[in-house]
Amino acid sequence: MSNLFGTDGIRGVANVDLKPALAHALGRALATRLAGPGGHILVGQDTRRSGDMLVAALMSGGTSAGADVHALGICPTPALAHVTAVGDYAAGVMVSASHNPADDNGLKVLSGKGLKLDDEMEDELETLLLRSDELGAPRNDQLGRTVDSQADLRHYLDHRLGLARGIGSDLRLHVDCANGSASAVAGEILAASGASVQTHHDEPDGVNINLDCGATVPETLAAVVRERGGDVGFSLDGDADRCVAVNERGEVVDGDKLLGIIALDRLARRALAEETMVVTILSNGGLVRAVEQAGGRVLRTRVGDRYIVDSMLVSNAGLGGEKSGHVIIREHTSTGDGIVTALEILGILARTGRPLSELAAAIPLDPQEQRTIRVRTKEWRADRVLCDAVEAAEAELADDGRVVVRPSGTEPALRVMVEGRDSGLVRRLADELATLASERLNQER
Repeated sequence: MSNLFGTDGIRGVANVDLKPALAHALGRALATRLAGPGGHILVGQDTRRSGDMLVAALMSGGTSAGADVHALGICPTPALAHVTAVGDYAAGVMVSASHNPADDNGLKVLSGKGLKLDDEMEDELETLLLRSDELGAPRNDQLGRTVDSQADLRHYLDHRLGLARGIGSDLRLHVDCANGSASAVAGEILAASGASVQTHHDEPDGVNINLDCGATVPETLAAVVRERGGDVGFSLDGDADRCVAVNERGEVVDGDKLLGIIALDRLARRALAEETMVVTILSNGGLVRAVEQAGGRVLRTRVGDRYIVDSMLVSNAGLGGEKSGHVIIREHTSTGDGIVTALEILGILARTGRPLSELAAAIPLDPQEQRTIRVRTKEWRADRVLCDAVEAAEAELADDGRVVVRPSGTEPALRVMVEGRDSGLVRRLADELATLASERLNQER
């Protein structure tokens, strides 16, 4: 498996871990393996200052290997996926670190169908990337060109505006754009539903993306809803592929709750393909029970939206997602799209006339605690003491809960999740395992 590509592309601190030379090499690898001479690659970016630098390097690399590289400009990740899929592109690259701080950046690579690449293709690209200097060097008349394709963002906007216009909502809503790539489009699309829309954190300056706002800090929007009033709020992340909601009381409604609301509504309308939803190993057991009790089928897969999409394609599931707010509604999008999630929830609110708090209450979640531990090594299974502690915690939870330990795919960290029916027990076990993991996995070797 690739060492460069994590669960969501290549990530690192811009100009430190993720330098222009790496983006240039990736451009050459994509042009060589996927596009070929005269082929087309689409590149988009979020609002980070480092985006311009990395896009320039990508475009230089791709054109140097004979591909035409098109710049979509600042756009949501799902917009890049949509335009890549409907256009004549061999690949798309989103320059974004999603919900990460502004100093980070990333390179998310999509196929010509707008889908995340599989592990095998990532391995091939990494091999080519690491020997970039050995790849072909076409003569002047065979070099690729750079193309300004910002106008093609209209394909995405028109599609999402079409979804919105069919809702007919009169609700008052707030949307937190995280000073990210949806800042210029979220308000327009959501307002097309008929709703009265107030946008927040929609003035990106290159360094304020995700800063105390957005889907990773939904409490910021919750405070706004409590102070100013409103029927619903939607908090997006920096590249707008996540959405976390806030109900009319100013209470956060996370991705698991949103998935449950959408699944129950679609099951009731017989509008969920194969009556099946895909979630990750971290999704709450309460969500699974609620959907199964409503007659649906729930499949679990590994963490990462590409694995969710893979499982959806195999099972023909109509819905998938995770607690973080990635929600994939397959009839509309090939990746998580926070704006589409918001439109789906708006549609349910408009049809049912029920408040979001009431809809969310139909998906009672089990107590769940998650811890992220910075570690020297993520090879936790090699530590017998830690493995024994995990087994002991699972035994203590018995049939009422579970423990999930997994290495982070985006940072040097271990993630521990404990779930059960007893909140006190869950919290204690999560704290104990996190402390032990920090002690055991940060030792000098």
